[in-house]
Amino acid sequence: MWLPAAEALRRLNVKPQTLYANVSRGRIRAKPDPAEPRRSLYNGDDVERLARRTAGRPRAEAVATEAINWGEPVLASAISTVTNGRLSYRGRDAVDLAGNATLEQIAELLWGGFSSLPPTKSVAVPGIGAAFVALAARAAADPPSLLRTPIALRADASSVLATVADAIAGAGEAPVHLRLAAHFHRPEAADDLRAALVLLADHELNASTFAARVTVSTGASLAAGALAGLAALNGPLHGRASRAITALADDLSHGADAMTALLEWLGEGRAVPGFGHRLYPHGDVRAAALLNRLRLPSAYANLLAASGAILDERPNVDFALAALSAAHNLPETAPMEIFALARSVGWLAHMLEQAQSGALIRPRARYVGPKPAVT
Repeated sequence: MWLPAAEALRRLNVKPQTLYANVSRGRIRAKPDPAEPRRSLYNGDDVERLARRTAGRPRAEAVATEAINWGEPVLASAISTVTNGRLSYRGRDAVDLAGNATLEQIAELLWGGFSSLPPTKSVAVPGIGAAFVALAARAAADPPSLLRTPIALRADASSVLATVADAIAGAGEAPVHLRLAAHFHRPEAADDLRAALVLLADHELNASTFAARVTVSTGASLAAGALAGLAALNGPLHGRASRAITALADDLSHGADAMTALLEWLGEGRAVPGFGHRLYPHGDVRAAALLNRLRLPSAYANLLAASGAILDERPNVDFALAALSAAHNLPETAPMEIFALARSVGWLAHMLEQAQSGALIRPRARYVGPKPAVT
């Protein structure tokens, strides 16, 4: 069942901007109206699901399902949190830290100790592919995390971070943001890269961090957990989200009107990438901190203005990463490389915490298949 906008708005009891925002976030599917292609139809099942969210108290399994899907916290952690629209690392404001801290200093804060990265090794072709290869090799050979002392695990964490940094930014003894700037051949971007690395270092129990924690909860090595985190980060709904933003900005760079481009994306049933974040109802503070440092290319400035008028949403960190790359003319692989290097610090912090807890993460599935035979 597909509904016209007026009916979808009536059932949801929301403003048009909220409807567009739900389409942009992927909560409501949309498609062009065959009778009037410039208008959209909205999936009735998606509309009804959202409309029911505020009706009555959900059952226990529904609560558990919502907890997995951006719901209530499911694991105890002392590493980071988003509270009242601010991101904190062990109680310290991440935006404030991004003013002058390095990624190495954030590692020391999140890990509870950090000396220096071990000697580095050259990589023939730095990048995400090299990081996958290097971590896979270590995952097959490194000792398990089970029953290791905190000091030994922190040493392992430094070694794993060095492996990721070498693979992505190239070998060297300089701070990783300087190595990353040299890798991109943009030394003038070093300080903006430093701030981005700090702001992306950790973000509660996101998908890639959860993958890393689950892996290490079995006793697997930190390298295996980092490999699991990198695999999860590699998806277009996580670390590679900036690619879609770059594609949309490229459309605008070739003469498309920003307002028209956004309406066409929504009319085709595609979520508009780079705007809105469920943990930041008043705007992603990480994005604001990065964008305030940049002189935005015109395509991104126009996209920002149009989104405010149509979506009533503010940019998120994926938009900011794409804008950072465009502002400094970085390679198209840069957003993912920045994200992966930064988030490795957070993965390792969570893996250290998980390993020290000694607990196995093993949720149950809510079975919806054929009824089991009775014997």
